[in-house]
Amino acid sequence: MVWDVFRGEAMDYESVIHPFAPIYDERSRVLILGSFPSVKSREQAFFYGHPQNRFWKVIASVMGQAVPVTIEQKRTLLLNNGIAVWDVISSCEIVGSSDSSIRNVKVNDLSEIISAAPEIRIFANGTKAHELYQKYIFPKTGHEAVKLPSTSPANAAWSLEKLCETWKRMLFGDLTNK
Repeated sequence: MVWDVFRGEAMDYESVIHPFAPIYDERSRVLILGSFPSVKSREQAFFYGHPQNRFWKVIASVMGQAVPVTIEQKRTLLLNNGIAVWDVISSCEIVGSSDSSIRNVKVNDLSEIISAAPEIRIFANGTKAHELYQKYIFPKTGHEAVKLPSTSPANAAWSLEKLCETWKRMLFGDLTNK
């Protein structure tokens, strides 16, 4: 049990299994890994479902495209631009959407994605995803992961403009000049 100081109530850990599949194909050139889906993402059964998460705005801006609204538009934006998306964790105990509460982690197997797109470069969306990748997955794959600043609303120190500039430089610099 964890005390939520903002709500003034106790919250229990929930044991959760990742509820949806990765997005990738043989054309994927970059893999963006989150830690684990938020409550909103789990409800929608798709990545970055919380309306305050800036992931879709960042990806759309970097690619010079409209911000996708539907799941199909999001999937198309990713695949048409060589972007794969998945999460480090396959199951864990978590309180709400709090990365800091994550415990009893089981990780996803990335071998299928790496086999399908062997030249793929791996990036972690935020510190927690990067820490978990380094601890659990890097020793198995030997593939380095670059840490990107988190698109989460909890990363309020980073403006949308700064996120877009940084992600473009670190992640998509060579993809935007197709």
